[in-house]
Amino acid sequence: MMSSARSPFIPFISSREVDNVLKYEDLIPVIEHALADFSRGKEGGVVQPLRTVCPVEDRNGRFFTMPCYSKNMGIIACKLMTSAPWPSEDDAPRVKIITALFGAHNGSLQAIVDSETLTSMRTAASSAVATKYLAPTGSRILTILGAGLVAGAHLEALAQVIQFSEIRVWTRTFSKAVTFAEKFGCAAFETAEEAVNNADVIVTVTRSHTPVLMSDWVKDGAHVNCVGAITPVQQELDPVLIRRAVIYVDSVQSASTESGDIVKSEANIFGEIGEVALGKLPARKNETTVFKSLGLAIEDAAASKLVYDKYYKPAGGN
Repeated sequence: MMSSARSPFIPFISSREVDNVLKYEDLIPVIEHALADFSRGKEGGVVQPLRTVCPVEDRNGRFFTMPCYSKNMGIIACKLMTSAPWPSEDDAPRVKIITALFGAHNGSLQAIVDSETLTSMRTAASSAVATKYLAPTGSRILTILGAGLVAGAHLEALAQVIQFSEIRVWTRTFSKAVTFAEKFGCAAFETAEEAVNNADVIVTVTRSHTPVLMSDWVKDGAHVNCVGAITPVQQELDPVLIRRAVIYVDSVQSASTESGDIVKSEANIFGEIGEVALGKLPARKNETTVFKSLGLAIEDAAASKLVYDKYYKPAGGN
């Protein structure tokens, strides 16, 4: 029989468990609420410093920390991530990510979440929020540039908000695009230009340092979710496209300093997608729009809490 004393055991929630319990129909509205809280400023109760990046120069890598506090959710969280071409052991993922979740009522550690799957899903969910508001009326063609884990997450998440009749994929290695297309039942293209021709919604999920999406390829009124480039030296979009489009971001502060697509293009940011969710900013649907996503710690906190609350929260706990 279990003692009434509090157990010192802290749950570790694996990516497999996250994948089993976290569903987009639950996650998308939670992420929308988190984005709205973030854009409320002080009223939203979110404290979130800019992420810190610690270079690991001898390994050509980086160590990221992303802390935040949400008064409304009653949680403190910090995501920790290493990214480097270190040798893989036992088929471990190249990017290693965890989120530590603390209760704000007493500061105690509640759970540690293996966040590779969680990060992909919360990123795709934020793009789904933006797509819901910004995709042109009657959208039917979705194009994804990139064929990794986050690309697959976007295909699944965006299908929750729009029923596309045609889905296309391109990546630099055509065989990878074919494998992705076979897995998800979509069409693989050999060139990005062909893949985005007449597309209504475009997602870029690459690690490119040079543009993979040119302005001339994108029809007027299309919506682009720019997701993959998350550092000042990376860039996925043609600067002409950035300057031509109405730019929405998850965080004006982050995008203005961390996004190569924004900084290199000297683009004017229209506002945050959370402001659209709040009704404080218009969704300029049917104009050419870009949602530049860098990912917010509040998204990781909200997604981690959703998993914890559904399956790991002690009965009667806070």
